[in-house]
Amino acid sequence: MSTLICAPKESDTSSKTELRQSKSNELNWVFFVVIATFHLGAFAALFCFRWSSLLIFLAMWILSQNVGVAVSYHRQLTHRGFTTPKWLEHAMAICGAMALQGSPTYWVAVHRMHHQFTDKPGDPHSPRDGKWWSHMGWIMRGALHNETAMISRYAPDLHRDRFYRWLAVWHWTPITFTGIALFVCGAAFGGWMLGISWLLWGVLLRVAIGFHVTWLVNSATHLWGSRRFNTQDDSTNNWWVAWLTGGEGWHNNHHAHPVSATHGMTWWEFDFNFWLIRMLALLGLAKDIKLAGKKHAVRANPSSQRLSLGQAASAETREQNPA
Repeated sequence: MSTLICAPKESDTSSKTELRQSKSNELNWVFFVVIATFHLGAFAALFCFRWSSLLIFLAMWILSQNVGVAVSYHRQLTHRGFTTPKWLEHAMAICGAMALQGSPTYWVAVHRMHHQFTDKPGDPHSPRDGKWWSHMGWIMRGALHNETAMISRYAPDLHRDRFYRWLAVWHWTPITFTGIALFVCGAAFGGWMLGISWLLWGVLLRVAIGFHVTWLVNSATHLWGSRRFNTQDDSTNNWWVAWLTGGEGWHNNHHAHPVSATHGMTWWEFDFNFWLIRMLALLGLAKDIKLAGKKHAVRANPSSQRLSLGQAASAETREQNPA
């Protein structure tokens, strides 16, 4: 997960300075206030339960966490595991912004950096630097923020896209408009108390739980679980994180085959997010789906991981700039 609400800062993109995560002695108060506010709202939601609010929560969860973060931010934009028409790619990225985990450009840049330095110095969120650090400490006290130099180096394909540059600045607007719409619609159907309930369940509770579910991939799947592949990192396959995230918990599979659109590799490895990609394929909306063990599979070694990530960015750059 990346930062929450900051827009990219201008910096010298030509600098050769090595970009690495490091610990800061200063607490990032902006992130602290935002995270604390959503957790307080999540607690308040428990006292405003309505069955319709639960349905709103589930629908918004699938759109933001599964379609937005897992399918769009992670499997499509970061690793280019499949392609879709641009209008659909952009729509799913907006769904990802509703999770309040940062713009797609920055999220992608941080995750590609994670793959380059996995569990080594420079990894944005390795448990080797502390369990709490890998879960959320890196957000509160990490020195790595929205720097244009980092985005240009690790996500040049998105940085060159006008839509993603716009969303990098305004990625807080989808969740804002969603919250307003939920409150207004709820109030119109059942009074202001229903409006508050829909707002709390559809936005604050969902986002607060979504924070921790995403952060568990950074922390728990590098601490506990089984290892199918002998990757040169601490990634594991963690079944309960996989169930919470819709398939992102098969993390050792993913680090062995990062470009693969599917993370589950046996029938019992639940991968709801890949089911969504298959559904798009059946509708003719997803193509060039890369699968582990198939023609486009990536070999399980660190050098091929770095190569595949670079190829993904370069391929998208060529597509956008054919000249």
